[in-house]
Amino acid sequence: MNTIVLGSLATSLCTAAGAIPAVFFSNMTHRGRDILLAFTAGIMVAASTYGLIPSALKLSNLWILTIGTLLGTAILTILELLIPHNDLEHSQRTSSSGGTSSLLFLSAMALHNLPEGLSVGVSYGSNNQDLGTIVALSIGLQNIPEGFLTALYLITHGMRKDIALLLATLTGVLELFACWIGLQFTSSFTAVVPYGLAFAAGAMLFVVYKELIPESHGDGNERASTFSFILGLLVMIALTELLN
Repeated sequence: MNTIVLGSLATSLCTAAGAIPAVFFSNMTHRGRDILLAFTAGIMVAASTYGLIPSALKLSNLWILTIGTLLGTAILTILELLIPHNDLEHSQRTSSSGGTSSLLFLSAMALHNLPEGLSVGVSYGSNNQDLGTIVALSIGLQNIPEGFLTALYLITHGMRKDIALLLATLTGVLELFACWIGLQFTSSFTAVVPYGLAFAAGAMLFVVYKELIPESHGDGNERASTFSFILGLLVMIALTELLN
């Protein structure tokens, strides 16, 4: 039980650990911010395509993967329609448009953490003793750049640093809550795990393509951001390989 508590808690706290450095990067140049956003976008794409999607396929099949991924994309699309949202102008960033964009982004990150936490809890509750540790490690690893990205995005769109740090941390707390639910009701949620992993992948990919890539490619920094995106992709793959 101690292993389960420590593993699930560490996975959740990785979000907060990743968010803290964002406070010190918030005053960077616009070019630096675009490059950093592209780098974290690459990390998120790698986490989805190299981690979440293969895991969903191992536990299910292509049909379930497709349903889960499209569901994650659809939910984020509906959220965007429900939340007053103006795409940010790269030349004129206002606090009002930044506020609605931040709300959509924060909602996306919080939503996608729920199935991730559920999958950690169900993995710990399964008969495979090593599965919980592996899943917790993989998701915790990707939570570090996610926490950084969440806090950075909120701060650079006009939110106070302490509030941004708190909100980024709370998205990790949601994951801890979902992990506990999954652990308590493993038999009921086992079949849902692959859907949840695919849902998380779809939500992350939506955020990357709809928000992060456009944000990093509108001010003449396209080439540098592209290389940064590829570097982030490779770094996440390398870290996953080294720690698995």
